[in-house]
Amino acid sequence: MEEPLRMSQKERTRLGVMQQIRAQQLTVMAAAGVLALSYRQAKRVWRRYRVEGDAGLVHRGRGRPSNRAKAPSFKGRVLARYRERYPDFGPTLACEHLAREGLRVDHESLRRWWLAAGAWSIGRRRQKHRQWRERKPCFGQLVQMDGSHHDWFEGRAEQAVLMVMIDDATNTTLARFYPAEDTAAAYDIFERYVRLYGLPVALYPDRDSIYVCTREACLEEQLANVGPETQFARAMRELGVDLIPAHSPQAKGRVERRHGLFQDRLIKEMRLLSIRTIEAANAFLDGTFLPLINGRYTVKPNDPVDGHRPRPLATTLDLVLSWQESRCVAKDWTLVWHNRRLQIDARHAALGLPGRRVMVVERRNGTLTLCHGRYRLTFRDAPAPAIPVQRPSVPRHRSRTVHVPAIDHPWRRSARVHFPVFRPPPTSYIAHSRGAENQAAVADGHLLPTS
Repeated sequence: MEEPLRMSQKERTRLGVMQQIRAQQLTVMAAAGVLALSYRQAKRVWRRYRVEGDAGLVHRGRGRPSNRAKAPSFKGRVLARYRERYPDFGPTLACEHLAREGLRVDHESLRRWWLAAGAWSIGRRRQKHRQWRERKPCFGQLVQMDGSHHDWFEGRAEQAVLMVMIDDATNTTLARFYPAEDTAAAYDIFERYVRLYGLPVALYPDRDSIYVCTREACLEEQLANVGPETQFARAMRELGVDLIPAHSPQAKGRVERRHGLFQDRLIKEMRLLSIRTIEAANAFLDGTFLPLINGRYTVKPNDPVDGHRPRPLATTLDLVLSWQESRCVAKDWTLVWHNRRLQIDARHAALGLPGRRVMVVERRNGTLTLCHGRYRLTFRDAPAPAIPVQRPSVPRHRSRTVHVPAIDHPWRRSARVHFPVFRPPPTSYIAHSRGAENQAAVADGHLLPTS
């Protein structure tokens, strides 16, 4: 049984017109107008149809290799090199590296070759419907910020986190590796962004404990009407940057997609260069990878106006991006900060600080500053208080020795009767309440005489 003839929609349209010509419902001239062909081309199509039938309308190149097809030997070299050096690379990234080795191939061709080899499979995941959000019009109007936890060095070094900041309007990206995602890392990446571009209008992180505080507000915060804040949120409030926590990863999809790009491309580039330390990874980011990413994936904003605000002074930025907590001053003009006793100098005696609260500012380099209002206080480290000597513990309930006074003790003497000490009578005395034994007990002083 012959295989049914496969025709495209264009060829099926021509078949219908040719059948109308055969039925003398159309002339060749009219068919040329219907098919948008010249009269000579219409005659050639009609001739092939009369001679070969339906098969004459099928394209002559169908089933033949393309004139632009790569040679089988070249295809084998590309697939072998890809399998050897880039097995987990995507087609686009793999083609870039193959081109550096002289094996130039289009990413779609590589993808088709790899699918035909059965090494890849196509699958789609059903996702929840979410509404698209338009980009901000100005550069610096909204910056998304997040940390990506991944095995960046593939076992060649300790675990690290990549802190990423990406502008919502232009996709301008800043990234850096840190040992952990904490307040110090958030401070450092934010300061580097400000020094490069200026203060953004708003920051869009997730609801991590670095950015959002979940405890109840204390009395002091309620009176100040600031609510419970993390150190990073307090710093953003003082710098005038709006902190907008996202409620889902999809809400900050731009930085999440940038994480995917880094986890796909950056990890493989560092593998090829055998990068093993955070310092070397940061140097590669700053010198090579980030300029390449920003040059390739940055888009033009709708509004050319730069929305960043001017950079604050370096001293102001260093003071704000710190750890600040209030402490109460004791009567001896000392306070405690992380197991350190700080003695405030006597030159501030006019302020009357005992019983009041001062602000302790610890910068990222470890230096401390004490502030009371607009005053900066001078201080020194005070010696630790003397530890009292521990006396041996004495048990509360000690066994007492009952002292029975002698019979001739002065308190036993009386003008009328002699009162000896009372002692519990033996069982024999209770059993025989009267008789000779009773009288003997009275003589011995164990019982009181009866009248």
